[in-house]
Amino acid sequence: QVQLVESGGGLVQAGGSLRLSCAASGTIFRLNAMGWYRQAPGKQRELVAVMTRNGSTNYADSVKGRFTISRDNAKNTVYLQMNNLKPEDTAVYYCNADVTSWSTGRRDYWGQGTQVTVSS
Repeated sequence: QVQLVESGGGLVQAGGSLRLSCAASGTIFRLNAMGWYRQAPGKQRELVAVMTRNGSTNYADSVKGRFTISRDNAKNTVYLQMNNLKPEDTAVYYCNADVTSWSTGRRDYWGQGTQVTVSS
């Protein structure tokens, strides 16, 4: 089994910053793409940012220039640095990882989610 544990969410004023972390553990043979999604109340879950194992990135247009995704492959961890936060960034943020596992083969895993609230 593979587990993703997120941390770093919280309450921040508009214009502030937060850094999310997501650590993967378990029967991991290879971590492929890792990324962040978010879901605001009444809305569908949407991609925020994703990074492949070799460092290629993709961002939602709404966060380009404000958010930065990074990863530490030695620690099986992905980060999301969020700057200049806006109230519309308020959502539950979920970590996602494409994992090749010794026990279950290749599949997607999700973290439990961490709340980010941006006050105006």
